[in-house]
Amino acid sequence: MSWRRLRVLIEHLPPESATWTSLRNDLSDAELAAQAEKGEPEKGRWSQTEQLLAGISDRLAYLKYVYECSHIESKAKWPPAPEPMRRPGAKPKKAKPKLLGNRADELFRLINGGAA
Repeated sequence: MSWRRLRVLIEHLPPESATWTSLRNDLSDAELAAQAEKGEPEKGRWSQTEQLLAGISDRLAYLKYVYECSHIESKAKWPPAPEPMRRPGAKPKKAKPKLLGNRADELFRLINGGAA
């Protein structure tokens, strides 16, 4: 067996395998933190079970959000809506641009015929 073949076999082991667990356990705290910072779950391999669990997690987070919104005082600030779990093959959502006060006024003026 070539070294390349061995590397390919190890890379395609499931994350919970003894080999990957041993490799993770050998990482220092700094290396583990660096791995966590640059984690990109959308580039990983997920089984159907993991996809279903992510869907359940998203639904539970949304139910918690709805429950919190229904039990807050009328003038209190609403909590932010939960972000769905990132999935393989999906890019992270881009933040929607905020409309600042002066741009909102300009847009209002344009809509109401101020451009003519």
